[in-house]
Amino acid sequence: MSMDKKIKNVDISIIVPIYNAEKYIKKCLTSLINQTKKNVEFILINDGSFDKTEDIIKEFDDYRIHYYKNENQGIGKSRNFGIKKAIGKYIMFLDSDDYLPYDACEKYYNHAISENSNLVVSDYYKVKSGTIEYFSIPSFNTSCLKNNNELILKINLGPCNKLYDRKMLIDNNILFDEKYKYEDVPFVVSCIINAKNISKIDTALYYYVIHENSETTVRDDRVFDILKIIDVIRLNLKKANMVKEIIDKLTISIITNYNLQQRYQINRRTRNAFIDMSFNYLEKNVPDYKNKKYYDSKNIFRRFIEKNKIMTKVYCFVSGIKYRR
Repeated sequence: MSMDKKIKNVDISIIVPIYNAEKYIKKCLTSLINQTKKNVEFILINDGSFDKTEDIIKEFDDYRIHYYKNENQGIGKSRNFGIKKAIGKYIMFLDSDDYLPYDACEKYYNHAISENSNLVVSDYYKVKSGTIEYFSIPSFNTSCLKNNNELILKINLGPCNKLYDRKMLIDNNILFDEKYKYEDVPFVVSCIINAKNISKIDTALYYYVIHENSETTVRDDRVFDILKIIDVIRLNLKKANMVKEIIDKLTISIITNYNLQQRYQINRRTRNAFIDMSFNYLEKNVPDYKNKKYYDSKNIFRRFIEKNKIMTKVYCFVSGIKYRR
């Protein structure tokens, strides 16, 4: 393991923020050091872990590993720290409980070079309770947001199943928000706005692991941050001259997603308060939010739930009972 040593001509820098990941970090790092593409550096940022994470990391002896140990400061600051340390032509993000197929870097890089892409998106796997499910991002030809407004609705807003042109990040000062939760959403949106060429690989190149007490299955009172994040996104898209209907549709999509995720919310008052506030947000910013043009679901009953505050609360209460036992 190298602390500060750098390799020359790095094609990809993979940034891995780590916090108390002793159960998962070995599989994560094994997937990195066994990549078929060798000209890659791995930037590991220990964000104040107090379990055996560091001991496991030190078991890996690979000159491409650059390990940094910081005080706990949050995932946004850790990723920004990694961006500043990276020297690769491209950047990837990998969460410490996730892992990559061994050919992921090779496929991402070759595709980016062949398509002259600033941003590459791939399909991904979801791993939960030992089962693996394939998730597909809608296919599209290499383009940019200016020429294809629908890209902002097609591309998922998580940072990890993607390859980023480091120069694009630096030139446009694209960093993760360090103040609010859900910092990854405006980061990805800014990348979509600024990328001159966005391309898609119709292959799953990321394993996203969902486990007990993960971000996917736990909600707390920081969920209100998403409304502040949406304000940032809407402003940035307006500055980019995005069509209002597209901005509104993205707004509704994000709010609907977080509303339904309140089934994981343990605190009833927080759950209902967020749903109330999110519908107030829609009424203020997208007064015609019940128009069917904003909803992709073909299931009439699901659309009825998504548009109705009372039914959203009922759905979250009933479907979330098993999570609150």
